[in-house]
Amino acid sequence: MELYFERGFEQTTVAEIAKRAGLTERTFFRYFADKREVLFWGSGALQELLVNAVADAPAGTSPMGAVTAALEAAATVFSQERHEGSRQRHSIISANAELQERELIKAVSLISAMAEALRLRGVAELTARLAAEAGLAVFRVTFERWVAPANRQDFSELVQESLAELKAVTAAE
Repeated sequence: MELYFERGFEQTTVAEIAKRAGLTERTFFRYFADKREVLFWGSGALQELLVNAVADAPAGTSPMGAVTAALEAAATVFSQERHEGSRQRHSIISANAELQERELIKAVSLISAMAEALRLRGVAELTARLAAEAGLAVFRVTFERWVAPANRQDFSELVQESLAELKAVTAAE
């Protein structure tokens, strides 16, 4: 991550990453398919956390309530201790179209996984998809606000603000 931030993603080689980490290139490739994957290393764990939170929401919880539980669970990952590293990661990805595309692919995977978790709770397909899409929209807006250099709010506070704004935006007149 430091190398990407210092030198730029394109200019950083796998050999440099491995050396900085005290590894051989061969060992690097045991853990990562390529240098992009270093930036997306925790996405599987995040997806698992979100899906489990949806699945574990109390019976009778609305679909959006289950997604809200997942967003609140994500707040445990995005602590103040991780703010600077997350901000750096975000700036690296934002500066590179290939990485932005990879981020979008990961987002689609999160949506599909949360929608599936909702369907397993008995939620209809359309409702599950809409709730998962809305949840990811809230997550992305919250994350971008959280990594902003001037931000001093906790991720969980920003989740609640974003959910309130979504509710206001979608309120029927």
